[in-house]
Amino acid sequence: MNKVYPSAAAALDGIVKDGQLMAVGGFGLCGIPEALIDALQASGVKDLTVISNNAGVDGFGLGKLLQTRQIRKMISSYVGENKEFERQYLSGELELEFTPQGTLAEKLRAGGAGIPAFFTRTGVGTIVAEGKELREFDGHTYVMERALTPEVSLVKAWMADRSGNLVFRRTARNFNPNVAMAGKLTVVEVEKIVETGEIDPDQVHLAGIFVHRIVLNETPEKRIEQRTVRAKA
Repeated sequence: MNKVYPSAAAALDGIVKDGQLMAVGGFGLCGIPEALIDALQASGVKDLTVISNNAGVDGFGLGKLLQTRQIRKMISSYVGENKEFERQYLSGELELEFTPQGTLAEKLRAGGAGIPAFFTRTGVGTIVAEGKELREFDGHTYVMERALTPEVSLVKAWMADRSGNLVFRRTARNFNPNVAMAGKLTVVEVEKIVETGEIDPDQVHLAGIFVHRIVLNETPEKRIEQRTVRAKA
């Protein structure tokens, strides 16, 4: 089985549309599927609800989609580093479902595992729990959180074989496996593609059953959000 597509645009063709619930992997600018984000911007789809830990920075990553006003709502755990995100949210132009980071990861993991909801103590007594079911377990109050199952997931990995078995690299793994598992249709951007069978099964981080389309980006732009260095002595 060959799941490789010739370009990011081709990999998204026919599967993205206005108003979709979409998930995008990455943490800050680490492990973001930048070529797929660029292709999504070029497709012109709009009114998207995007699940992602954050929304990139101004002018890069998901920040590009904010600039072109293609995102209607973000489901995120962190909204810093992006002035346009802040401006749109404070002006009421962008909806935000603010979600604790661990809860967001578990909502995606649960979606991929076929678990519709779970209980957590995180957020109890805060606005995060407003309007949600509360239940007592062993003397503690828990809030029920619904799983997330995006229509399309965009993911970044380091290497894939043609059947979609994935290997992630160091911290770039972050949210990507959970995002991939949760998506009803998952598109993965990778830096290296090998033939099926070349990856040692013990080295596979995510099985190809969760991957539907693959695109190669051999030269990704790996930015650093903030660089702090000491002054020369």
